[in-house]
Amino acid sequence: MGNIIYILIYQPLFNLLIFLYNVIPFYDLGVAVVLLTLIIKGVLYPLGMKAARSQKEMETIQPEVKKIQEKLKDDKEKQARKIMELYKERGVNPFSGILPLFIQLPILISLFQIFRRGIESEEMKHLYGFVSTPETVNYTFLGLVDLSSPNVILAILAAAGQYLQMKMVTSKKKDADKGDMAKAMQSHMIYFLPGFTFIILLNLPSVIGLYWTITVAFSVFQQYIVKKEDERKKNG
Repeated sequence: MGNIIYILIYQPLFNLLIFLYNVIPFYDLGVAVVLLTLIIKGVLYPLGMKAARSQKEMETIQPEVKKIQEKLKDDKEKQARKIMELYKERGVNPFSGILPLFIQLPILISLFQIFRRGIESEEMKHLYGFVSTPETVNYTFLGLVDLSSPNVILAILAAAGQYLQMKMVTSKKKDADKGDMAKAMQSHMIYFLPGFTFIILLNLPSVIGLYWTITVAFSVFQQYIVKKEDERKKNG
């Protein structure tokens, strides 16, 4: 399994990163990481949009789901069947939001390994024959950020972006729902996950923080598009 991930994911990503670094006129590793991240998100864009739309639809039908749960609270089997029928009727796949996570997980692990090991001479053995080995690697982003060390600004940006993303995908709570345990947990996660992200990134090379910042910014962009689509449907 490790060899499959190496051949299909790790090595292509490493080579693409070095290729981008080589073609950038001013040899900026940070810009190469930004371009690599945008390419990855661009390839996964259709899948991400499908998941975002499904998640939005799931949010829309929650009142109907809650009615079914209350009406059939004493018959769990029938309750589950009715909810699945509702999902099918509305064209919603409750697992569609999980699929992109499974696909991105090996990519995230591979990128983490690349960034953790660093772009050192001994790592150049992973390059394909047609990708040139850079003489030196400039570990800066726009000449301002040392990507080999933690950076508090990138950690803050990544955490803030994640907070905004979670706020966009979380439905507004009504007073009647405030006692609901699931809603309360969801509310806490909005603050916990960005805080956890901030603490983690403070202890990792800021190249990972840069990657995560661009990733969440792209996700916020996708959520914004889905939100606008939903508004057009309601107004149209």
